[in-house]
Amino acid sequence: MTTAAVRPRIVILYCTQCQWLLRAGWMAQELLSTFATDLGEVALQPGTGGVFQITYDGELLWDRKRDGGFPDAKVLKQRVRDRLDPGRPLGHIDGHRATPGDPSGA
Repeated sequence: MTTAAVRPRIVILYCTQCQWLLRAGWMAQELLSTFATDLGEVALQPGTGGVFQITYDGELLWDRKRDGGFPDAKVLKQRVRDRLDPGRPLGHIDGHRATPGDPSGA
C-alpha cells in the first residue's frame, strides 16, 4: 500500500450566533471548486462571539476582526494558492498582466 502525500486542511471557524453558516459553506465550496483534489479537507467549525477565521494547516489565513470583515473569494483563493502552490495561475482571478510589447498596457 502506498501512502498519499499529506494534503492541507483548511478550517473555517464561523459564528453560529451571527448566522454565518451559509457564508462559511459558500467559501468552502469556492475553495473545493478551485483546488479540488489538492486539498485534503475543508472543515466547517461552529463557534460563537462573532468569530470568523480561516486557517490553513493551523496557520491563520483570515480573521474577520484582524482583517476587517470577510474575504472576497478572490482574496481567499489567492491566499490559499500562495501557500499551496505559489506558481499556480488562477486565471481571471489574478487579472491580466502586461507583457512586453503589449500596446494595450493591460
